Amino acid sequence: MAKFRQLRDCLESCGLARPQQFQRPLPCPRRWLEFVHEREYHKAFAQGELDRAAQRRIGLPATKPLVRRTWLAVGGTVLTARLALQHGLACHLAGGTHHAFPSYGSGFCIFNDIAVAARVLLEQGLVQRLLVVDLDVHQGDATAVIFAADPRVFTFSAHGASNFPSRKQRSDFDLPLPDGMEDQDYLEAIGNVLPELLEQHQPDLVLYNAGVDPHRDDRLGKLSLSDQGLLQRDHLVIDACLRRNIALASVIGGGYDALSPLVKRHALVFRAATDQARLHGL
Repeated sequence: MAKFRQLRDCLESCGLARPQQFQRPLPCPRRWLEFVHEREYHKAFAQGELDRAAQRRIGLPATKPLVRRTWLAVGGTVLTARLALQHGLACHLAGGTHHAFPSYGSGFCIFNDIAVAARVLLEQGLVQRLLVVDLDVHQGDATAVIFAADPRVFTFSAHGASNFPSRKQRSDFDLPLPDGMEDQDYLEAIGNVLPELLEQHQPDLVLYNAGVDPHRDDRLGKLSLSDQGLLQRDHLVIDACLRRNIALASVIGGGYDALSPLVKRHALVFRAATDQARLHGL
C-alpha cells in the first residue's frame, strides 16, 4: 500500500500535480457497491468472514487497513469519473481491480471499481454509453462478465494471450497479444483498434485502465514495453479520446516490481494526461 502515498509524492516532486489538484474521495456507499457486488460477499469481506478459499483466490489478507483502502479506492474511481465528465480528463491514484466478480474476488482484486463507477454514472443518468479501455496486461475478465448483457457499456481488453487468467472471458472486443511484444508492435496494435471503437460507439466517457504490467521488467507481465512505450501508449489513448471530445477517467491498474521503479511507471499516465490537457486546452 505504500506505493499510493509514494505516487502522490512523486507527482508533486516531478511537478505533475499541485496540491490543489488533488481531491479526497469518500468511501463507496454500500448502495453503490451493490450495483455490482452481492451483499453477502461484501459484508463477509468487510467483517473478516471470508473463508480461506475465498481469501486465497484474492491473494490478500483481509486486514482492517485493506478494508478501508478498498472501499475508499472504489469511491475514488467514482469521483474520478465524475471529475472527468466535468473537466474532460481526470486521473485516479489507485483503481483498476478488474478481476473482482460480483460474488467473489480474484487476482489481488476485491471490488471492481470501474464496474461500480460505470453503474453509478448510468443509474444517476450522467452518461448513456461508456467504453472501458483495459490495457492492463491481464484480461479484464470480471469486467467483461459484469457487462456482458449490458449494451450501454462496451468492454475492450488488450492483454497477454498466455497470461492470467488462464480461463479468459469474452469482452466486447478482446485483443490477445503474444509474449515478448515490444513497443512498436504494441502501439500499432492498439492504434489500429481504438480509434475505430471510439468512432463506432461514441461513448460519453472512457474508463481507462492504464496498468503498467506490460513493462518488460514487470515480474508478472510477459510483454516487453519500455517506459517510453508505456508513455506513448497513454498519450495515444488520451489523445484519441480528447480529439473526439470524449471525456476520459484513468485508473492505475496493475504493476509488479520494486516500489521505486513501479511508482515511476504509474506516474507515466499522469505525465501523458498533463501533456494532453495542455495540448487540448483543458
